[in-house]
Amino acid sequence: MNKKDCILAIDQGTTSTRSIIFGKDAQALAISRREFPQHYPEPGWVEHDVEDIWRDVLSTARETIDEVGGPERIAALGITNQRETIVIWDRETGRAIHRALVWQDRRTAHECSLLRQQGKEAMVRDKTGLLLDPYFSASKIAWLLDHVPDARRRAEAGELAAGTIDCFLLWRLTGGKRHATDITNACRTSLFNIHTQQWDEELLQLFNVPRSLLPEVCDNSSNFGETEAKLFGEKIIIGGMAGDQHAAVIGQACFQEGMAKATYGTGCFMLLNTGEKPIISNNRLLTTIAYRIGGKTIYALEGSIFVAGAGIKWLRDGLHLITHASQTDDMATRIPDSHGVYMVPAFVGLGAPHWDPDARGLICGLTLGSTQAHIARAMLESVAFQTYDLIRAMREDGAMRTSILRIDGGMAVNDWFAQFLSSMLKAEVERPVNIETTALGAAFLAGLQVGLWKSLDEVAATWKQERVFAPKMDPAQRRIMIDGWHDAVRRTLTPPPAPVGHAAAVEVTSQAA
Repeated sequence: MNKKDCILAIDQGTTSTRSIIFGKDAQALAISRREFPQHYPEPGWVEHDVEDIWRDVLSTARETIDEVGGPERIAALGITNQRETIVIWDRETGRAIHRALVWQDRRTAHECSLLRQQGKEAMVRDKTGLLLDPYFSASKIAWLLDHVPDARRRAEAGELAAGTIDCFLLWRLTGGKRHATDITNACRTSLFNIHTQQWDEELLQLFNVPRSLLPEVCDNSSNFGETEAKLFGEKIIIGGMAGDQHAAVIGQACFQEGMAKATYGTGCFMLLNTGEKPIISNNRLLTTIAYRIGGKTIYALEGSIFVAGAGIKWLRDGLHLITHASQTDDMATRIPDSHGVYMVPAFVGLGAPHWDPDARGLICGLTLGSTQAHIARAMLESVAFQTYDLIRAMREDGAMRTSILRIDGGMAVNDWFAQFLSSMLKAEVERPVNIETTALGAAFLAGLQVGLWKSLDEVAATWKQERVFAPKMDPAQRRIMIDGWHDAVRRTLTPPPAPVGHAAAVEVTSQAA
């Protein structure tokens, strides 16, 4: 019997790092997790110390490997990561020249605005499927090169390497032997052409990023090399990599055109499979590569919500309204309605479909009758309202209709939220047995590379539903609530936007989710 019957998935997220080992039945056999510090040197700036991340990757991976009996059981390793977060490091020492700039970081908003004023956004969108926004990696790379002493000269001399977190971890795990990334992480940098599937010279010039900094781009299931034997006791094949949201598409088995998933982690990211042809959005959604396996590329429309679980964390750590995220379910349940309270959690700007980096958070509708429970409920509701806006925009863009949304991530365990989400979307919401779909997707990709799973059909057969939520809300009440939400968003956006529109203008029905 072949003892190598497990896959190790490293899930490096925005606020924590997890290692999970899965068996062939896609069930988790061992889990280890660490939270790590966030750094906010100035308002709107968010940074990570990559040595914190590297320490936690090693410790969590070692703990899970020990729990299942040692490295001899690990057939391969997969990596999934927070996307767009960028780090530049010294090729000789492997040390970062600055803390990583996190996807939430808004310090390059002015530079992106200048490029928009110069009329560059259409070209960027046509090549990358993305918008000009500090969310993406390119402007962050340029900032590091221009603000870290001597960085630009060293980059042009070939002394430095750049990459997203997956790329940095691969470098460290292989002892500097591989400078590579996968196509899903590459396509989120604003430097990668999703049509030619190459780094694009015009984009490199626009953002003033030397080509020599950038990694090789591979399929999601590939031979990414092996870990150094000293790290885990023996060498382990690295067989899969994907950005977290793309890994969740794999973990949720959204392999058919029209299937959609939403991951509610620090932010919320919803991807709808559009098949082998990209759909360019007219509603400021993103066109992205969902995955590329065996040379076959599948595209998706994506809507990005910057604050989901991060808002719950703010209720806990910022306002001290709760001590644990699970309390929000009870708080929302014990009051009959929101009491007219709306929260727009634009703590780091608003994502799709508004893309306003200067918007800031707002709570409105407060009265003397408002309580902690109303504020907590308003936070949960805001995530569902934003998901509604994304689905409506996808429908307007002509994406294939879907009647079901598969959800995962920390907020997916909240029954009240899942039910409210279903009512807002007028669509069924499916929650899988295993909500660790991001890590599971990375495991599937690595397992496909080494033959633990033979095909995507075999992967899809492992997906199991835990619960389905169906719409329950009175249509008139739903319309009133969505109108109130849109009014709150209008108060938040800067400068004053065109009207968002009436909820009834484009109904999201169970036939058109």
